[in-house]
Amino acid sequence: MKTLNKRCLTEEIQEYWDRRPCNIKHSSKQVGTTEYFNEVEERKYFVEPHIPLFAEFPKWKNKRVLEIGCGIGTDSVNFARHGADLTCIELSKESLNITKQRFKKFGLSANFYLGNAENLLSLLPEEEIAKGYDLIYSFGVIHHAEYPEKIFENISHLLKNKGELRCMLYSKYSFKLFDFMHLESIWDFSKSDEIIQKFAEAQVGCPRASTYTFSDIKEILSTKGINVKKIWKDHVFKYDIPSYIQKKYVTRDCFKNMSDADYRSLCEEMGWHTMVIAEADKNEL
Repeated sequence: MKTLNKRCLTEEIQEYWDRRPCNIKHSSKQVGTTEYFNEVEERKYFVEPHIPLFAEFPKWKNKRVLEIGCGIGTDSVNFARHGADLTCIELSKESLNITKQRFKKFGLSANFYLGNAENLLSLLPEEEIAKGYDLIYSFGVIHHAEYPEKIFENISHLLKNKGELRCMLYSKYSFKLFDFMHLESIWDFSKSDEIIQKFAEAQVGCPRASTYTFSDIKEILSTKGINVKKIWKDHVFKYDIPSYIQKKYVTRDCFKNMSDADYRSLCEEMGWHTMVIAEADKNEL
């Protein structure tokens, strides 16, 4: 009897992001043009202003930076503009092609590798592995992997001693979760993973979207000799989604009378993005 070939989850994840690379709809201009890339960047950082603050692009001038999951390259070009020695890994061929176009358009350079970050040690040249990295950066990517802990294991081998990991992972409990529980009229926290899996991304039906508590992250990283130095939440999306799709920024009714201070408190308590700054301690391995 013949055994039918079953697609692995990683293939489904790759196909999902190839169909619609992250932020690809942030501009209606022609993909690949200067106007397109500039509009994508402006829109991304307008609704997620915490990203440049978190990345601290100027800090990494002349430093070796590895970005895991570059997407269409918005953060990547900013590392390169500020003089980082940048290497990008991306699972989605379509996303990486757009990033390469972007770098060419702006006259920037980086090392690009197409492949699964779970296999980083076989993707990168031996001499690159031997040098190590001052920063490994990954914003909103590792939680989409089939086996995230394999990526963290690889990170532990690739960071220099005292090198930094800066990553964003989705929060286990967030305003976004409660928002969609309300939308679905499901108030059963045993179904929270199922709900988030459905609504995690703009394109419904993401194959994998893991979520984490602070203690989850600290435990995972501590076993890899990576110590969490700072961890916090950010990002509650306050705009009406249908209007946002039309490139209009209309604040939802529930946020209209909220002070900036209260909104910041909400982000800190119930943000969708868990921000992690951690440091490798090779003496612990």
